[in-house]
Amino acid sequence: MANESAIFFSQFLRAPAVTGAIAPSSRRLSSAVCVPVPERGDPVVVELGPGTGPFTGEIQRRLGGRGRHLAVEINPQLAEVLTDRHPGVEIVVDNAGRLPALLGERGLSEADVIVSGLPWAAFSYGRQSEVLRAVVQALAPGGAFTTFSYVHARALPPAARFRRRLSESFEEVVPGRTVWRNLPPAFVYHARRPRR
Repeated sequence: MANESAIFFSQFLRAPAVTGAIAPSSRRLSSAVCVPVPERGDPVVVELGPGTGPFTGEIQRRLGGRGRHLAVEINPQLAEVLTDRHPGVEIVVDNAGRLPALLGERGLSEADVIVSGLPWAAFSYGRQSEVLRAVVQALAPGGAFTTFSYVHARALPPAARFRRRLSESFEEVVPGRTVWRNLPPAFVYHARRPRR
């Protein structure tokens, strides 16, 4: 775990706007974010911004070998760590804004669940719009999108802008409880019924 934290922190120092956090997400946050991963069937689960893989491990645990799990990571070094730790996951080094094309290249038309570890409050308006548009286009009509936000960033203009964009992009957005046992504390957004 110390090694994972060191890797994550070094990537944060190199590109804070891309990495977005100083430490990997906790097990409690991972569990809260991954709630929509179904217990049955063969779902297509997409993970955006997996970092060192705390959500990846939880998704894999919930899937138990079923379905497909595609993880889109823009940082090649973090993607390499993920590939070594989770050989059953399809790791793609690319931009999350290209999600519909990335699915199509793999013979997939849509995702049943999209889990995001992306640093929305660190994104510009244009970047937020690009990625949210890609999520809406890639998600199945009955699918679920989950992401999280840090408590300390909630009042920042980019975070407020993201909440508005999320409500504009989905018919239903439900904020979850605060996960205090995370560094820093965070809360989860559960979104359904994308507006196309």
